[in-house]
Amino acid sequence: MKYDFLIIGAGLYGSAIARCLKDYGKSVLVVEKRKTVAGNIYTERVCGINVHKYGAHIFHTNDEEVWSFVNRFATFNRFTNSPIAVYKDEVYSLPFNMYTFNRIWGVITPKEAYERIEAEKKKAGIKNPTNLEEQAISLVGEEIYEKLIKGYTHKQWGRPCKELPAFIIKRLPVRFSYDNNYFNAVFQGIPMGGYTDMINRMLSGVEVITDCDFLENRNELSKKASHIIYTGPIDKYYDYCFGELEYRSIRFETQILDTDNYQGNAVVNYTDEDVPYTRIIEHKWFEDTYEHISNPHKTIISKEYSVETKVGEEPYYPVNDEKNSLLYDKYKKLADSEDNVSFGGRLGEYKYYDMDVTVSKAIKASYEWR
Repeated sequence: MKYDFLIIGAGLYGSAIARCLKDYGKSVLVVEKRKTVAGNIYTERVCGINVHKYGAHIFHTNDEEVWSFVNRFATFNRFTNSPIAVYKDEVYSLPFNMYTFNRIWGVITPKEAYERIEAEKKKAGIKNPTNLEEQAISLVGEEIYEKLIKGYTHKQWGRPCKELPAFIIKRLPVRFSYDNNYFNAVFQGIPMGGYTDMINRMLSGVEVITDCDFLENRNELSKKASHIIYTGPIDKYYDYCFGELEYRSIRFETQILDTDNYQGNAVVNYTDEDVPYTRIIEHKWFEDTYEHISNPHKTIISKEYSVETKVGEEPYYPVNDEKNSLLYDKYKKLADSEDNVSFGGRLGEYKYYDMDVTVSKAIKASYEWR
C-alpha cells in the first residue's frame, strides 16, 4: 500500500483532514469525483467577480483553533452577513431585530417590541410545540411567522411547516437591538480571492486526483491505502442497501447583468410563497465594498430554487426528520463496524454542518492518527 490514508472528497472536510494528516507526516491521497476541488464552497472568477457557484458561504466561528487554522490558507475580509427579507414588496431586516419589529408593528423601543412578541405568544397559547409551525409561533408569534418564516421554510424544505419537525427551528435569532449581524460570531468573513484558492493552499503538497469516482473504481483505489476516509453520501457507499436517504438540493439561475449594483446587498431572501425562488445572491458584495467595486459595469446574481434531490444529483441538505434519522441509524451501524473506513462531513454523517463545525470535526478526527 502506497499511502497511509485515502480521502474521498476534496470538499472542506476532506481537504481539512488531509492537511492535518499531512502535517502529521502521513502520506495522503485525495480522490475527488468532480473536476475541481473545494466541493460546494467552490468559487470561480467571472468578470472579475468571485462567484459562489454552489451557493453563498460565509465563514463564521467563535472557535479560535478553527479560525487560526483557516487563516493559514487565506486572508479573510470582515464581511458581515446582514441579509434582508422581501415579503410582498415589503422589506424587512434579518435577523429579527428592532428594524423588523418597527416595520411590522411600528414599535420603537425594545420594551414595546418585547411586550408585543409576548402578547403574540400568549395569544397563540402553544405550550408543547409538535411541529415547526408551532415551534416558530411559540418563539415569535403568528405575524412574523406568516410573513417571514412560513413561505420561505415551505419552499426550502418542499413540505408544509406542519409536516416538519420542531427541532429544525429550535432557536430563532431575535434581538431587541438594531444589530443586523446575522451570525454575531467573534470571527467572520470571506477569504479574499475565493474559497477555491483557500482549498488549493490547504491541499498544497497533498496528492489529489480529480474527475475520478471512487465508487466506480473502489476495488483498485481501496488497495492504495491502509485507511479510507469517506466524505460522500453514506447510503451510496453501501449501494442504498436500506433505501435512499432524502436530501434537498438547490437549482441555480445565474445571470451576468449590465449594471454595477442589482440589489444593494449580498443576500436577499424572498419569503412569499408566490415567489418561486428562496433568495437572490449578488456575488460581488461578498468581497467588494461600495467604495471599491471590482467591476463597475457588471454584476452577477444567482436565484436559488430549493428542490428535492434525485439519485445522481448533488445533495445539499439532509432531511433530518424521524424517518430519515431512523434510516441513517441503520447505515451508521454498518459504518461503525468498519475497521479501515471512517465517514465524515455532511454527507458521510448525514447532518448539515456550518463550515466552522466541519473544520473543527476534521481537526479533532485527525487527532486519532497523530
